[in-house]
Amino acid sequence: MSNTIFGAVLAFSAVFGTAALAQTCGGTYTVQRGDSLSVIADTQYKNASMWTAIHAANLAVIGESPDALRVGMKLTLGCIDGLPAGLPDGMALQAAVASPAVRIAPGTAQSRDKINLLTAGDYAPFTDPELPGGGLLTEVVDAAMTQAAPAQGYAIHWVNDWGAHLEPLLSNALLDLGFPWFQPDCAVMADTYRCQNFHFSDPMFEMLILLFTNKADPMPFASDADVIGKRLCRPNGYFTHDLDRADRRWLADGKITLAQPQAVAECFEMLVAGEVDAVALNEFVGRTAINTLNLKDKVEIVQARPLSIEGLHVLVHKSHPEAEAMLATINGGLRDIKENGTYQKIIDRHMSRIWADF
Repeated sequence: MSNTIFGAVLAFSAVFGTAALAQTCGGTYTVQRGDSLSVIADTQYKNASMWTAIHAANLAVIGESPDALRVGMKLTLGCIDGLPAGLPDGMALQAAVASPAVRIAPGTAQSRDKINLLTAGDYAPFTDPELPGGGLLTEVVDAAMTQAAPAQGYAIHWVNDWGAHLEPLLSNALLDLGFPWFQPDCAVMADTYRCQNFHFSDPMFEMLILLFTNKADPMPFASDADVIGKRLCRPNGYFTHDLDRADRRWLADGKITLAQPQAVAECFEMLVAGEVDAVALNEFVGRTAINTLNLKDKVEIVQARPLSIEGLHVLVHKSHPEAEAMLATINGGLRDIKENGTYQKIIDRHMSRIWADF
C-alpha cells in the first residue's frame, strides 16, 4: 500500500479573536402562545427558514414533529452570527474566533503507532480540507481527541474515496476509526452491513433529513401516507435505511420509486424537470445545492415534518482488537468537550458560517 493511503495529517494552529463584547448571545427561550419554530426563528434569528436549526438543537425537548411545541417549553438557542441577543443564560458575545487552519502533510509510517482516524472531503459542511478546521465534524473530532489525550497520540487522515473506507481500510484495521457515518437503527435492522460489522460512537451531530419539492408542483408530507406512490431522489451511495425502517418499508415493499443518480445536482435537475416528486437529503447538503444551482425560486423545503432525524458518528470495525478502548476514548473526549463548552463553540462558529451562505 502506498504512503498516500494514509492521506494527510491535520496540523492545527488556532487564531484567536480579541476583545469581548458586553452583549450576550444565545441562551434559553421560553415558548409563548402563538409561537411556531418559524416564528421563533424569525424573531430571534431574523430568518424564518432557520426553524430547522432550532428544531435540530432541541430534539430531546420537541421530538420529531416540529408542531409539538407547547407553551412554556424551554428551548436552547445557539449563538449563530451574533443572534439571538439578550436571552437568559446567554454567553458573553466574543469577537469571532477563527477556525483552526489545515495544513496538509504527507503521512509517514510513524503514524501507525498512533490512533489513526479516517475521513474524506467533498462532504460540506462536515468534512473537507478546504473548509475552516477541515469542516464542522473534523474540528469536533480533533477537539474530542485532544481532550481525551490518548497516550499514543492520534492522527487524522484524508482518503478521498469514501467507497474504500469501510472496505478495505477499516475492515482490515489499516486505519482505526472512521468518521462521519450514519448509524442505522440496529435494534430493528440488525442484519444491515453496518450493524453487523461496526461499532458506533455516541452521536457527534444530529440533523434533519428533509424533503425538497418543486414549488410549481408541491408535495405535502403531513404523514407517511402522503409519500406512498411518490418518486423520491437520493444520490447513489447515500444511505436508505430511513426509507426502509420497520414502520415504513417503502423500498422493500415497493411503496415508492427511488431514483439514484450519481450526483446531488442530478436529483435537483430531475425535480425541476418533473421526473421526481421530491429530493430526500439532509438539510445542509440540500440547501447548499439549492444555492449553488440557483434554484431558490423553484425549490422549497417541505416544512411540515422531517423525513427522519439522523446522527453522525465515528465507527470502528468489530474485529479491531482495540475497538472498545478506542470508542471509549472518542466518547470520553466528546462528552468532556460538551461539558466544558468547547463543542457548542465549534457548532456555533460553523453554523454562523453555514447560515450566512444560506
